[in-house]
Amino acid sequence: MQTPTPSDFRLSVAPMMDWTDRHCRYFHRLISPHARLYTEMVTSAALVRGKQLRLLEHSQQEHPVALQLGGSDPVELAEAAKHGATAGYDEINLNVGCPSDRVQSGKFGACLMREPVLVGDCVKAMRDAVDIPVTVKCRIGVDDQDEYADLQHFTETMIAAGVEILVVHARKAWLQGLSPKENREIPPLDYERVYRLKRDFPQLIIVINGGITTAEQVQAHLARVDGVMLGRAAYHDPYVLARVEAALYGEPLPDRDDVLRRMRPYIEAELARGTGLKHITRHVLGLYQGEPGARGFRRMLSEGAHLPGAGWELIERAMAPRRAVAA
Repeated sequence: MQTPTPSDFRLSVAPMMDWTDRHCRYFHRLISPHARLYTEMVTSAALVRGKQLRLLEHSQQEHPVALQLGGSDPVELAEAAKHGATAGYDEINLNVGCPSDRVQSGKFGACLMREPVLVGDCVKAMRDAVDIPVTVKCRIGVDDQDEYADLQHFTETMIAAGVEILVVHARKAWLQGLSPKENREIPPLDYERVYRLKRDFPQLIIVINGGITTAEQVQAHLARVDGVMLGRAAYHDPYVLARVEAALYGEPLPDRDDVLRRMRPYIEAELARGTGLKHITRHVLGLYQGEPGARGFRRMLSEGAHLPGAGWELIERAMAPRRAVAA
């Protein structure tokens, strides 16, 4: 088993359904050399029963990259974890935080916080099956299970199962009555509870997630926990990753146009294999967030990327008026 270190988890980009696909991760890696990237959640059933191993496809440029799994059957999760390790992922992460109805119906995600013993069994089975770190992403609580003692017990159970890294979204989840979007916004953030968890379990690598949008906030959290995971902020305003890289690692701020041009070989290779341009460009729409000409850039790509024959020249055309406005 590889021994993880806190520095491995200092900065990461959250697994986000329908967003952090392989195209998004390739783009994020160009902006952030150090961030640990996560796949969208892949169900263990899709890999084991559905034999959808194509879901494991990723680029070597993405590393370090983690596979997030959803499921609650220890045997099935162990088999899925093996597939992930064979595919070359650097980490297997178990989703114990997603509150959607679809996830609950499959008995995985945040509802599993009610069953820490089962989660522990799942983790142990995966750890026994692979030689890469097995981690857990959870909430601070669910529904009326909202006492620190509940999170403490969950954490103790994870440690007993061999967990060394816990990623904690600093909001509770309401399994009924709130949509997944509302669950990301309405339950209040409680960073102090995550800080307390780190104080009580100093041997555990704790990564904090939820509502973090700036490099300054990242630095403030790192004074209290081991790592910070950015979610929606990194998707809607991906250049925030460059600012965090500069603050944490002294990386020079890249030119946005240069970042996009470095995507060209990847985009052209994907187009050649039949990938539609829209599947890639939807992830770069926020690159110029807050910059002159950003709206025109987004509009041109949104209106043109789905058209037959759309290719790199569309991106060049979208960049040109933005540069003119900026000048």
